[in-house]
Amino acid sequence: MSAVKASEAKRSRPARPGITPGQARRESGRVRRQRVAEIVARLHREDPNPRIALDFATPLQLLVATILAAQSTDVQINKVTPSLFLRYPTARDYAAADLAELEEFVKSTGFFRNKARALNNLGRALLERHDGEVPARMDALVALPGVGRKTANVILGNAFGLTEGIVVDTHVHRLSRRLGLTEEDDPEKIERDLMAVVPKEEWTLFALLLIDHGRKTCKARRPDCEHCPIADLCPSAEV
Repeated sequence: MSAVKASEAKRSRPARPGITPGQARRESGRVRRQRVAEIVARLHREDPNPRIALDFATPLQLLVATILAAQSTDVQINKVTPSLFLRYPTARDYAAADLAELEEFVKSTGFFRNKARALNNLGRALLERHDGEVPARMDALVALPGVGRKTANVILGNAFGLTEGIVVDTHVHRLSRRLGLTEEDDPEKIERDLMAVVPKEEWTLFALLLIDHGRKTCKARRPDCEHCPIADLCPSAEV
């Protein structure tokens, strides 16, 4: 690396974290909201168009893909779903599916027997309760078999554009704790803490930004704090 490039790289990152773990724990709600606003602004500059990694065209497709994504990767799910969606385009198709055939379609996603059964039960529930349509309400979604609050938040925020909560997946869980935005471990308690400091209109955006940042930079085993745009806002940064 040339001297000029080395100098530019050094200027592009903070010399040391700007906030300590103790300061993060003691900061007021107002100060924490200000820090969160700056975190969102910087991550959004780095990632202007964050989007969910799962490919889908309808709420049903996203719901199916999200259920399949448990214990799997989005990349693998996106390989499976084109043929799956073609074979089972409606809730009625999942409800009437032959389980052995459905298992073959989802076999590479892991836990395929449970997932095939879940999709079959989901199709039946959608037919019986919602005329085959995916409901756009939190209470109705979490009442469906195989759908928890995280999945419901994914559907509401990304398929319907509704902000009822914040998706707390493995990345949001990890980064929220590293950023000192929560000390909780339970996803619903983490979500509660985040909802208190993130403006409601940014709940979906916040989750997408943290998920992308967690995949690219703040990884589980080796976070790249040296090149992180929010290192000085993070009490866990090591730079």
